Amino acid sequence: MDKSQVFKGWKTFHKGIDSRSVELSFKDHLQYSLSKDPDFATLNDLFLSLALTARDRLVEGWIRTQKLYHQNDVKRIYYLSAEYLMGRALINNLINLDIYEPALELCQRLGVDLRDLAEEERDAGLGNGGLGRLAACFVESMATLALPAVAYGIRYEFGIFEQIIKSCAQLEKPDEWLAAPNPWEIPRPEKSYRVRFFGHTVHRTGPDGQLQVDWVDTQDVIGTAYDTPIDGYDNLSVNTLRLFSARSTKEFDLTYFNHGDYLKAVEEKNISENISKVLYPEDSTAQGKDLRLRQQYFFVSCSLQDILDRYLKGHSTFDAFPDKVAIQLNDTHPSLTVAELMRLFVDEHRLPWDFAWDLTVRSCAYTNHTLLAEALEKWRVSRIGRILPRHLEIIFEINRRFMEQVSSRHPGDLERLGRMSLIEEGPEKKIRMAHLAIVGSHSVNGVSALHSKLLMEKELKLFSEFFPGKFNNKTNGITPRRWLLAANPPLASLITSRIGHTWASNLDELRKLEAERK
Repeated sequence: MDKSQVFKGWKTFHKGIDSRSVELSFKDHLQYSLSKDPDFATLNDLFLSLALTARDRLVEGWIRTQKLYHQNDVKRIYYLSAEYLMGRALINNLINLDIYEPALELCQRLGVDLRDLAEEERDAGLGNGGLGRLAACFVESMATLALPAVAYGIRYEFGIFEQIIKSCAQLEKPDEWLAAPNPWEIPRPEKSYRVRFFGHTVHRTGPDGQLQVDWVDTQDVIGTAYDTPIDGYDNLSVNTLRLFSARSTKEFDLTYFNHGDYLKAVEEKNISENISKVLYPEDSTAQGKDLRLRQQYFFVSCSLQDILDRYLKGHSTFDAFPDKVAIQLNDTHPSLTVAELMRLFVDEHRLPWDFAWDLTVRSCAYTNHTLLAEALEKWRVSRIGRILPRHLEIIFEINRRFMEQVSSRHPGDLERLGRMSLIEEGPEKKIRMAHLAIVGSHSVNGVSALHSKLLMEKELKLFSEFFPGKFNNKTNGITPRRWLLAANPPLASLITSRIGHTWASNLDELRKLEAERK
């Protein structure tokens, strides 16, 4: 797709966006969306009205962008991450939409401070640190570069904890970021997918004479999508952050309810919805570990079902799948993507194993975030076998075939086989999730030059040697829109007055300041 199609019409679109139009939209939302008299509106009401005013303009670009993607049958990036530290969106969206100044003028006429309004927004703490912030930067940058992308994750009801200090001690309380209305997200109940857990597998011969594996007697959960528009800077390109919320296949058991056992009546609902309840549940217990594994599979399965659903709307075969789909795994949390994609291809769509494996490897890529061997995620074979029995079979088959490849290239090297195997031997066998992601991807990257170098020369040297050209580097960066334009407007204005505004989407332009100094 010609990127100029995305940028075309940007200036025309903005001809009608001035202080007056922003004010009219703001007043309409205050009256008709929130049903509030201006004389009795709270600061939060004013924030919501301004956010909805910005969202109106986001939605125009959102629909236009998605329509262009569909019409041109573009290849899309699907970014899978368990964390997103997006930060408050109001100021960032006003800047990217180029309506920050009209909004500032409106607030001055209202006698309120725009920054005070921005503080009314609940910060969606859907991440724990650098991993989630990296994901947020990538998502915003892809929109700014007009790269067709969808980011997937979990709509945690409670994000990272809020910290309070009481009696000289740190206390943690739940981050209830959804306690107040979230003006940015759009519920998509039509985008709901069934996710299965537990049960067992049945192997039989299918009508075509080939082996058919059925995963039966499962406990199912429904994943429902909530979309947030992610706008690019100064281009009206708007991508999608799609987060999935878990709900039960049934609200309550009427039989238990009618017999007065009200807790039992909603037991299944509560267990199902725990999956998207909290970011990183405590995993010192077996139940906590089970919940984390279920969280990871939940969002991977929902995401892949959504990806296949979108692809099959425009294609009758999977031949072009790697040419239209790029799945990026942000750390090991989405590593089950490799096994789940194989399950969908082989079990649900009846593709031959070798063809399905070729599609999977050519479509998936993996970002490694750590050098510490003890930090590379591993799951007990017994736990995966109990919660995801079909996936354990698939992982074993992937490993069997991979070990045959390693053995044929390095006959008799048992130590190498043990170090490269997807299965870590020991008193309790474990699945090495990083190994699964590496073997099932066509590209593996570190997040800094030194990090990537150490991965290739030390921690993952055997894989780097076995897969020449697969390992590469992508240095982590930041988004200058949030961390300079939004965070420090006076400094940003000073820079722009000296070298123009293009530095906001190309930080190399800041080198022009060196000439100014001279």
